[in-house]
Amino acid sequence: MAVETELSFTVGDLASMRFAVSPMWELGPSLRLLASGRAHPVHRPWVEQVRPRLAAVGPSRGWLTEIVPPAGYVPDFVNPAPAGPAPTLAEELAAIRATPAERVRRDLDRLREYGDGLGPRLRALYADPPAGLARLTEAFEAYWKVALAPYWARVRAALDADVLHRARQVAEHGAARVLNDLHAEVRWSRDTLRLERRPKPLDRRTSGAGLLLIPSAFTGPGPLMRVAPPDPPQLAYPARGIGSLWAARPAAPNAALAAVLGRSRALLLVELDAPASTTDLARRTGLSPAAVSQYLTALRDAHLVSAHRAGRSVLYARTASAEAVLAPLT
Repeated sequence: MAVETELSFTVGDLASMRFAVSPMWELGPSLRLLASGRAHPVHRPWVEQVRPRLAAVGPSRGWLTEIVPPAGYVPDFVNPAPAGPAPTLAEELAAIRATPAERVRRDLDRLREYGDGLGPRLRALYADPPAGLARLTEAFEAYWKVALAPYWARVRAALDADVLHRARQVAEHGAARVLNDLHAEVRWSRDTLRLERRPKPLDRRTSGAGLLLIPSAFTGPGPLMRVAPPDPPQLAYPARGIGSLWAARPAAPNAALAAVLGRSRALLLVELDAPASTTDLARRTGLSPAAVSQYLTALRDAHLVSAHRAGRSVLYARTASAEAVLAPLT
């Protein structure tokens, strides 16, 4: 049964509060969204693009469905506390692989209590944590390459924008304004953070010091709290601006952009509003596959396009640099 719960703060806890952008906090909730089968009001374009590609994940999907159930508890070791403001996926996977065996088993025991027992892969993980963690992180990486890597520049830009907004709030109004503005279910009053609809109470005596605030594109509709001592509590909340995350960008290349890049390269950059293969781009633009491949190579050399293998095909996506170039043109 969900209850309102409280987390008290000392001056030191408040001074240690910080923000971080975490790939794993996108991976887990996005998996759950895809598995739900629901039409999401915000992420529907992403879901419709990614679901047909999930076959490329292959046998790894079994690990994913067992470790991230449709609802309820996800083992805490899947979300290691970010050591810095923006860890890479590789760094977070390394932290997962380094999880002590006793912690893995403790989290899996808790997962067993909340669900219907452990599946065959998680039983293997329980029996041999180092070997199981290696297989699990391989599954995470395979999913990331198909479902999130081609979109990461766009998602990351939205998360960074949220952090910059909150940082300005701290500078202009103080930390209390930030905490009260995170979500309707989060309230700050008299050195205490209150969260509604949390299934378990919080206790500062059994959690780490400080607080990690993690903006997320896929977490929602409510915030999620992870408490796993000695790490600081992690509060993942829906980031600002996610409602327009998948909004269509320019439908035609801007004349100024075409003058710099050439019309065909500019056209391809605009068409990459969503990740696409060479064949898709050739069909949509009327350019030959050979020409598309040549132009994409040039854009990739200029760090405006990245390539991501999804099974037998390669998806091309705009980089953060390309998004920055196009942003003033929208």
